[in-house]
Order: sequence, then C-alpha cells, then structure tokens
Amino acid sequence: MVGCVLATGLVTGCADPTGLLAGAAGTEADSEATGETFSRPELTLSPIDLDVLIGSTEAGIDVSHLADGYVSATATSKSRLKLQVTRGDMQYNYDLPSDGTPISVPLNMGNGSYTFQIMQNTRDNLYVGLGESVDAEVRLADEFQPFLRPNIYCDYDAESLVVEEANKLSEGARNQADVLKAVYDWIVENVSYDNEKAKSVVNGTIADGYLPDPDATMQSKTGICFDYASLAAAMLRSQGIPCKIITGYVSPDSIYHAWNMVYLNGEWISAKVSVKSNTWTRVDFTFAAGGATDYAGDGMTYTDKYTY
Repeated sequence: MVGCVLATGLVTGCADPTGLLAGAAGTEADSEATGETFSRPELTLSPIDLDVLIGSTEAGIDVSHLADGYVSATATSKSRLKLQVTRGDMQYNYDLPSDGTPISVPLNMGNGSYTFQIMQNTRDNLYVGLGESVDAEVRLADEFQPFLRPNIYCDYDAESLVVEEANKLSEGARNQADVLKAVYDWIVENVSYDNEKAKSVVNGTIADGYLPDPDATMQSKTGICFDYASLAAAMLRSQGIPCKIITGYVSPDSIYHAWNMVYLNGEWISAKVSVKSNTWTRVDFTFAAGGATDYAGDGMTYTDKYTY
C-alpha cells in the first residue's frame, strides 16, 4: 500500500472511470463551471481535546468530536503504536506516534457502532491493547464531515502553505467548480512526479509509516500519487469542498495507486473533465499531471480499497 497502514475486512469493488482528469492542464475554450455562488467557509480543523480524554495522556482517546467526523488519540511508549478503528467487520489501523504527538483520523465508515483501541507492538507484527478500548455510537452531522477536515493523511492548519495558496486560488471564484478547476490547474502545472520516490515502491508497498505532507509537496513541487491526492484534498477541504483520498488498484496491472473523489454543488465540464453535480466524482491528479504511467496505471479501471 502506498503510504497506507494495514486494514482488514474492507469491501472492495470496481468503479467506472467517470470524472478522470487526464492530459495536460490549461484553460479550455469549451470549459464550463457552474454551481451556487462560492463563499469560502470558516476553516474547519480537527483538534484533540485533552480535557476529555478517555484514559490519560499516556494512552488516551478523544471521542468528543464524533459528529464532526473524526476521533483523536495520543500516547507515549517505547514501542511502536497504532490507533485501531473498528466498525463491524471493517477495520483501519493508523500509525500513532509514540512520543505523545496526537493524531486525528476520519470516521470514514459512516454511522454506527465503533470501537477505538490504542495498540502497542510487542514483537514482529503482533500488537496488544494499551489502555482501555472505547465503544461509541457515531452519528455524523452529515456524510461530508470526515472529508472536510485535516487528518493524519491530509494534515494542515490555518498557517499551512496549502491553505494560503488555496485561498489565493479561490479568490474571484464564481462557484465551487471554479475552485476545483483552479486547484487542478495549479497542481498539474506545478507538481511533477517523483520517479525516485516511486522506485521505493516494491510489490505495492512503500516504506512503512510513510505519511504524505501537503506543505512539503507544495514546497518541493514533486511527489508520488499519495502526495498528489493528499495535496489536492488539503487544498479543496480548506475551501469547504468535500474531498476523499482513495487508495486502491488501477488497471492494467493492479498497480497500487491513490486518487481523489470530490463532491461539488455544481459541475465542471470540459474536453478533459466531467465532474458531476451533487455526487462523488473521481479526480486522478497524478494521471492528469501526465506521465508516470508505470506507477499510475492507465486510468481505465479502478478498485477502491481504503478511504481517508
């Protein structure tokens, strides 16, 4: 998995490539962006509340923001740690820093009964629970909440470069589709594929614990597919546009890949782009940036696996 932690019990399935952004960027004469008048909302973040931790700062979980689409945790240990999030037969395991640095992760499996547990490595790939597990009923304020905020795979705050740049790009935007087009053009024109980093991918995996950093990608202007997807999500979410990061497989050789799903209140239609109104539409920024098809596949068939 490209920068992903282990997850089990997730249902996968093929999706058609509608909305794939392919080819070079640039203003197109037939491009049309529609939708409600754009007004940038207040930036939404995902802070941890240490005053309501269940457990302690040595191993604590904050479930006070479940309606907002995320759960947070912090822990200290001499061993490697993970935050395990389980709903039914679906499970995600996120790397948790052992130095007490908190993380926030999305409640990406919808409404229902969840169990949260900090896990501590004992040996090899074996983990045991650290502190108490927490059971909670999740009722999201709406389905978009997990995909409007920063998380461990899409980290930013009010001082981030990605937020500053996205704010500039959205100035004068008539609607959300205009914002998406501006972000798309900027990423495709400015970020090149990092073939050297891609060479570290072996059998669909990258160095364990790898996390994309949107600001670092913006500064270096290079990245692999996970970096493209994380950067796009950070920029769009900061402007109030719901955006998922998806990792999974793409044809023709089941290449492990990362892309985005966006949700607009309008449409963006052009010769290369077709983003539907009020529905989740795939946007593959890596493929759109051109080249690197040895690592990005041919963009014809996608199989979703993990959502962040």
